[in-house]
Amino acid sequence: MEKVDAIIIGAGVVGLAIAAKLSETLNNVLIIDKNSSFGEETSSRNSEVIHAGIYYPQGSLKAKLCVQGKEKIYQYCQKRNIPHQRLGKLLVAHGNAEEKILTKTLKQAVLNGVHDLTWLTESELKNSAPALHATAALLSPSTGIIDAHSYMQGLLADIEYNNGQFVGRTRFIAAEQDDSGFIVTLNSQEEIMQLHCDYLINAGGLHCTKVAENIIDLAKVNIPKLYYCRGHYFSYQGKSPFKQLIYPVPQAHGLGIHASLDIGGQLKFGPDTQYIDNINYQVSADLKAKFVAAIQRYYPDLDVARLHADYSGIRPKLEGPFDGFKDFIIESEKEHGLKGLVNLFGIDSPGLTSSLAIAEYVREKLAI
Repeated sequence: MEKVDAIIIGAGVVGLAIAAKLSETLNNVLIIDKNSSFGEETSSRNSEVIHAGIYYPQGSLKAKLCVQGKEKIYQYCQKRNIPHQRLGKLLVAHGNAEEKILTKTLKQAVLNGVHDLTWLTESELKNSAPALHATAALLSPSTGIIDAHSYMQGLLADIEYNNGQFVGRTRFIAAEQDDSGFIVTLNSQEEIMQLHCDYLINAGGLHCTKVAENIIDLAKVNIPKLYYCRGHYFSYQGKSPFKQLIYPVPQAHGLGIHASLDIGGQLKFGPDTQYIDNINYQVSADLKAKFVAAIQRYYPDLDVARLHADYSGIRPKLEGPFDGFKDFIIESEKEHGLKGLVNLFGIDSPGLTSSLAIAEYVREKLAI
């Protein structure tokens, strides 16, 4: 049986970051994906925002790994010439009730180690962002945007430079632990094969729980329930009225329908949140009225004719529609008892921002 040092299941941005990190130490790292190329699901269907780490509960993995990952990803982009911009973000409020939320958010940011937020008054906003309607805002200067595809290409180049390999059209079937690692059964381009590995990383994203269910001897109690939460995006034709990202105060299960820019300067709005039972990327034109109402709260001069349905992404969430905050789950031997195995569950936002910090966290969990 052919042997590799590590197999990473799932070639989204987090799987690629983990594979790149492990390949610095291990000689033979294999990353697989059921799709033909890398990053075809959640990693290519998001806002491409580098988050500051403002909102998450103090001490949570999301808070710690986002703040750490933000600096790591900016450094990586600068070193590798990955297209990115520190545009900054305005978190906007309308009226006293929402301004109180901003005050709490500012305190939470400080607890999380984010000390660069500044409060802007209504008059200051009229000078800096005249198209914006808000009574106050927090400016987050360390929020930015990234070309996610170029970033993933860079990670794959690192993997290959370190003699690692990506193989697409390869489905994980099952894994069974033996005395020295795992026997992994794969369907690679319709050929069933088995490989042996010392380390097995489940970075399956939307499919992480299905992967875990096929790891023999992994107790079911260590597999959480996963929910699919779809977010839709609408694009806006023409020149953007904003130079920064515009976010409403946080909503349940998301950050609200915000305005973001891509590297090319294209303005888009989204995502909203819609829990669904099956993976489906449909964007209904019927959503437009909801988007218009949400956008006009902070951009009253919206030209509705320039707003068009664009794309959607699906978040792999651990919280259901009526649940509170749920953190990333990154389980290793200490939690589930299987040496050499790491399961990553519920890696939704800020997964992209946190990716390099998650990779380092996984490496530490494995003591490699």
